[in-house]
Amino acid sequence: MKRGGHGWVEPTIAKSEAMRRIRTAGTAPEIALRSRLHALNLRYRISYPVPGKPRRTIDIAFTRYRLAVFVDGCFWHGCPVHGTLPKTNAPFWANKISTNRGRDRDTDLALAAAGWDVLRIWEHTEPEEASRMILSALGRGLIKLAARPAGLRA
Repeated sequence: MKRGGHGWVEPTIAKSEAMRRIRTAGTAPEIALRSRLHALNLRYRISYPVPGKPRRTIDIAFTRYRLAVFVDGCFWHGCPVHGTLPKTNAPFWANKISTNRGRDRDTDLALAAAGWDVLRIWEHTEPEEASRMILSALGRGLIKLAARPAGLRA
């Protein structure tokens, strides 16, 4: 491997191909959670656009309750329990994960400004526990929905 001009190691073709195959939506933890939610007769939208943020989507959106659920990958979002940094190109990856976390915060703020509640769930969270967290948040959303004036309950 050659050292590039920016202090990073040029990736091999095999590594580049492996990184390209990593899914950004419809990951196994997300599908397991959606399956559990569907079994609980909860209906939701997937890959729902974030208001005012083009190219950003909500993993699981409960639009009536304005609840946005994100299933964050431990590696990509810097999980404090399971997040690790690769030894190769460490400065690049530290910056990449830091940027991802900053984007997460920005998305959370944009959603809050639009009246949404945000729930971030780590990919290692069991679907049963994650669904309990969502049910609790939906209960809070139901209370907020009932408190809204009749014309704003859509």
